[in-house]
Amino acid sequence: MAENDPEEIMLDAEMRMESAVEAFQRELAGVRTGRAHPSLIEGLQVEHYGQTQALNQLGTINAPEARLLAVQVWDAGAVQSVVKALQASDLGLNPNIDGQLIRLPIPQLTEERRREYAKLVHQKAEDARVSVRNVRRHKHDELRKSEKSGDMTQDDLHDYEGNLQKLTDTHTGLIDVAMKRKEEELLEL
Repeated sequence: MAENDPEEIMLDAEMRMESAVEAFQRELAGVRTGRAHPSLIEGLQVEHYGQTQALNQLGTINAPEARLLAVQVWDAGAVQSVVKALQASDLGLNPNIDGQLIRLPIPQLTEERRREYAKLVHQKAEDARVSVRNVRRHKHDELRKSEKSGDMTQDDLHDYEGNLQKLTDTHTGLIDVAMKRKEEELLEL
């Protein structure tokens, strides 16, 4: 494998763009829509015994009802740490403690809160698109270096640039579709 192999550059570009789209989709899962879903809180960081861990590593999270999340904390000593992290989050949830079980009723979203979440989704989408465009820019520079070093012709460079732009358009399109789907979810009553 040559350092400036255009095929390797394109494969790496595609992998990095896919990673950006996947990261965006994971972020969207954490945006509240008024329905209970474990992904809403599973990545929440909890400070416990001097270490920070994701909530899903401290207990089992499920949604027994459409508007209720339940967290079964495995270690009784971690319950207060989990409650503290939930209260400190910007999710607006009010935990109810029953031994090692924490119930989180999901309140109905107000119209104003739905609009705020929609703006947040748009911002996250723009960040993801920027990430994809940054990959394009870096890979474009690598392709130009490859052409300058004689690994490809100018015609090949032009073809690869076109393919890189198509990759970019495809991945930004996936981001836009996910954003619109989440926005519709947020704004439906």
